[in-house]
Amino acid sequence: MYTGITQGLFEVVSLERAEGLQRFSLAFTPRLVESLSCGASVSIDGVCHTVVSVDGFRVSFESMEETMRLTTLGSLMVGQFVSVERSARLGDEIGGHEMAGHVVGTGKIHKVAPRGKSLTLSIECPVEWMKYIFYKGFIGVDGSSLTVGKTDEAGYFEIHLIPETLRLTNFGNKKIGECVNIELDAKTRTIVDTVERTIKHCQSWIPL
Repeated sequence: MYTGITQGLFEVVSLERAEGLQRFSLAFTPRLVESLSCGASVSIDGVCHTVVSVDGFRVSFESMEETMRLTTLGSLMVGQFVSVERSARLGDEIGGHEMAGHVVGTGKIHKVAPRGKSLTLSIECPVEWMKYIFYKGFIGVDGSSLTVGKTDEAGYFEIHLIPETLRLTNFGNKKIGECVNIELDAKTRTIVDTVERTIKHCQSWIPL
């Protein structure tokens, strides 16, 4: 489990691709690599990955074909910086909301609106996701736990970013047309889907 509180940006220092698989390494800080071992879970731009090796401060991961297809990690490059969060431990403060690192797909930056030192991004996503995206609800974007701003049923929603979030993420560098990883709030999805199934079931029992 993750909390959506990004621990900073870390550089991709190596990348190898084979059929249906990519292996890459990130350069961590001494603090972030502390007590990290193979098998641990780490969120990379919002996507849950398993540590496959730790060599000093260099930490390696592998992405399967499904991950590369559904997320922005399919276009990963050496020298790129990605957002990282280690998995939450028992007793950790949950400063964001519970996230699993299970990205459903990507959204596309539709508008970029700087407001002083803050920033508002409008993101376009598949229309069918909008039933799970509510004003003031939770959403995960590139691994950051964010509050939803204005929404549009046509398939758009806004996120508002404070300076501290911009410092720790890539959001300040995003351009129109670039993609971001989206994780829908699991609790919201469960409630919406349950209500829909219940209504459908009840309707099937209504006599004609």
